[in-house]
Amino acid sequence: MKKIAVLGAGLVGSLMARELAADGRFEVTAFDRDAEALGALARTPRLSTRRADLASSAEVARAAADADVVVGAVPGSIGHTALKAALGSKKPVADIAFFPEDPLVLDALAKEAGVPALVDCGVSPGLSNMAAGRAESLLDETNAIRIYVGGLPFRRVKPFEYRVVFSGTDVIEEYTRPARIREHGRTVVKPALSEPEEIDVPVVGTLEGFNTDGLRTLLATAKAPNVSEKTLRYPGHAALMRAFRDAGFFSQEPVEAAGVRVVPRALTEMLLFSAWKRPEEEEEFTLLRVVCDGTKGGRRTRLTYDLFDRTDPATGATSMARTTGFPCVIAAGWLAEGRFAEPGVFPPERLGVRPALWDAMVTGLAARGVAFTESVSEGA
Repeated sequence: MKKIAVLGAGLVGSLMARELAADGRFEVTAFDRDAEALGALARTPRLSTRRADLASSAEVARAAADADVVVGAVPGSIGHTALKAALGSKKPVADIAFFPEDPLVLDALAKEAGVPALVDCGVSPGLSNMAAGRAESLLDETNAIRIYVGGLPFRRVKPFEYRVVFSGTDVIEEYTRPARIREHGRTVVKPALSEPEEIDVPVVGTLEGFNTDGLRTLLATAKAPNVSEKTLRYPGHAALMRAFRDAGFFSQEPVEAAGVRVVPRALTEMLLFSAWKRPEEEEEFTLLRVVCDGTKGGRRTRLTYDLFDRTDPATGATSMARTTGFPCVIAAGWLAEGRFAEPGVFPPERLGVRPALWDAMVTGLAARGVAFTESVSEGA
């Protein structure tokens, strides 16, 4: 059996570890410093657990040492370091960590190690990038790519109307990290949470999108002169988060309160994450829409990619964990099977241009109950 090391046993990492172990072809070991998170995976067939501080490159290297494939599911703050350490161990990697650094800077290291790194293998970045790459390979010319993505509860509870369905720290990053988008062929930087835009969604109703910094490698690889990503929330949430941000609640600079030095963001995260905690029985959904406008055969053509998933009633797995974790599980399978062995760092858009891999991803998602569809309209 191939051995797979899963780095991180959080909301998504634990689902990936279970899914890979259930495959039956792999022996899986999940690594995390949180004993409680690892304990939740106990007694799962073909799945063992080990405690490790994954912020340490040395411990990541030890975790990767006996593995045939490494799966990265650590918080974004340590994602780049963990990926670099795994590649330094000369192991192929499938990774979902949302880190601020450019993963392509590790391309030379991956090639030197002679292994592939399939990065940003989640929903967005991830399936969104893969769809963008596919669209650009199908269109003669692509003028604009617009990405809309969000994970939300069906039940709206004031004032936030939101629940944490992945790393809470990474959620705050979406609200604070300046958003890089492409306009008229140039990369421009806009404030996070800016330029709100309402869109209507079947089943759900009206949502509000705002600029976030999720394009990642598409800023360098996309041919379209206009590329943007907007995160979706219920209307009003973005204005509330802007108020928090502008008032300093997300600041990393310590302040003194009642004689105690406090980092505002650390305190705010602790309070918000408690307020945003999702009750286990509460149903949520994940929506991804990628709209690609261009021309084909001299006619204006729009390719639209849609995903709508909801909490699995049988397992209780959240849609965000499913839609983020399953693409990475599928990609890890490609690495374990030797289906993809080309050395280097490969973002999803470079996989989407390969019809066999696109079909394998769509089929693999469908087999797990996640529909990712492509539609074409002319004269759009």
